[in-house]
Amino acid sequence: MDSRAGLAATPRALPYYVAFSQLLGLTVVATTGAWLGLYRGGIAWEGALQFNVHPLSMVIGLIFLQGDALLVYRVFRNETKRTTKVLHGLLHVFALVIALVGVVAVFDYHRKKGYADLYSLHSWCGLLVLVLYFVQWLVGLSFFLFPGASFSLRSRYRPQHVFFGAAIFLLSVGTALLGLKEALLFKLGAKYSTFEAEGVLANVLGLLLVGFGVTVLYILTRSDWKRPPQAEEQALSMDFKTLTEGDSPGSQ
Repeated sequence: MDSRAGLAATPRALPYYVAFSQLLGLTVVATTGAWLGLYRGGIAWEGALQFNVHPLSMVIGLIFLQGDALLVYRVFRNETKRTTKVLHGLLHVFALVIALVGVVAVFDYHRKKGYADLYSLHSWCGLLVLVLYFVQWLVGLSFFLFPGASFSLRSRYRPQHVFFGAAIFLLSVGTALLGLKEALLFKLGAKYSTFEAEGVLANVLGLLLVGFGVTVLYILTRSDWKRPPQAEEQALSMDFKTLTEGDSPGSQ
């Protein structure tokens, strides 16, 4: 018997787009590290370098890992639904924990320096992203991982979960761009318009962030690349239809 029987075929172009997204994501992380290392002195938890923990943590957590968490249902097409759910949820947990490290770092740095908090558009958007991200994860955990929610309730909430997941990711990319520009203006000021090397590198980083975000969203919005339902999911769907509409599996 062919062990591949019953396995969903992977769309031909999908692996290339996923590989491209990972190349972009890793390049974003590497470029962020290069920017901080070359022009901001590196990273440390104490002293002036503590602030640099913030951008690196946010890029790793709320950009790269969040993007990868969203792609789980496109990449793992034949694993059990529960395995895929657990991986999806764990990646979001790692992303949230790393992001919280970045938030603690910037607040602690501001406290030590006597700087004001939460006055800029970047900080307001960042706070909104964190709150929405945590609520989205908590509600998703309650609906999809724990067995308490009914199949009908999950089915009704799933479109909202998918939409808000993509929206929060888009907001995260936008907030990162705001923070990047804010950091450049604080340090470079008028020199930013003279094509300083740091400004050029940071602009490249911004374009890479946009590229990663667009690639992930493109993969997510291709309806023909969605993870096909497995036999167990189709059976549950048929049972639900039978209960709600009075149909039998063989009536059509």
